[in-house]
Amino acid sequence: MAYWKIALGVIVIVGLAAAAFFFFVSPPRQLDLIDGMMGSEGDSARVAEGVRFGDQPRQQLDVWAPANARGKKLPVLIFYYGGSWRWGSRSHYGFVGRAFAARGYVVVIPDYRLVPQVHFPAFVQDSALAVKWTRDHIAGFGGDPARIAVAGHSAGAYNAAMVALDAHYLRDIGVDPKIIRVGLLLAGPYDFYPFDSPATKEAFGAWPRPDETQPVTFARADAPPLLIMQGTADDVVRPRNAPALAARLKAVGAPFEQRDYTGANHNDPIMGLSKPFRSNAPTLADIIAFLARYDR
Repeated sequence: MAYWKIALGVIVIVGLAAAAFFFFVSPPRQLDLIDGMMGSEGDSARVAEGVRFGDQPRQQLDVWAPANARGKKLPVLIFYYGGSWRWGSRSHYGFVGRAFAARGYVVVIPDYRLVPQVHFPAFVQDSALAVKWTRDHIAGFGGDPARIAVAGHSAGAYNAAMVALDAHYLRDIGVDPKIIRVGLLLAGPYDFYPFDSPATKEAFGAWPRPDETQPVTFARADAPPLLIMQGTADDVVRPRNAPALAARLKAVGAPFEQRDYTGANHNDPIMGLSKPFRSNAPTLADIIAFLARYDR
């Protein structure tokens, strides 16, 4: 067989494999795999996988940490991923764990129950349970339970905002809401009633008091400092959500900062946490600077 035929066959096989990869693997998983191939930024790793924080199958979490973190008291970041409250997996967000663990944080990435198996407020309750687990166990991984920040992207930013602002979710499970020192919100929905999309109708439509589903309802003067990050070209979560929350926080005198990323789409802020796409949005640098100011 001529060498050119062999080369052509190899090219075809590689091309088909690449097409299958991008067709069958979710975008966050693709991003995580590419990020992982680029090597570690620091000596950090996933130190716990599939740890249960409740008795439901999806109530599990992973922990990422710097090397030799045990015995220390490092700041902690809990990250909730997005997916319209319908899909997602903690295993696809190792790039978030690596990014922050390389910068001295112990990172908790929990799963949470999803629609249609559950509806509001189950996914917020799961997010609160992850905070409780972190308070009770993170010291064993080198984290400081007195320095917990919550973060999230899209639906995960909603979860983080609700846990940070609506204090009853933590109080109901015996956790002082002041345990959350900082909230970091990437491209999230905070003021989206009436429900006019399939995702919001399914997740929230059955709740009899819609105002209780909206983070803006719970803006309060003693809220933890919030960093609100939003792309101006976001066509998934309307960009009006960020200024709506900012305006409500300003009205009650709560501490916050807002970052508008000109031309950035819905996924650019989360992609900005990964090594290959840091230029999409300066979210990582903005978050680290914000944490340095408020989580000391």
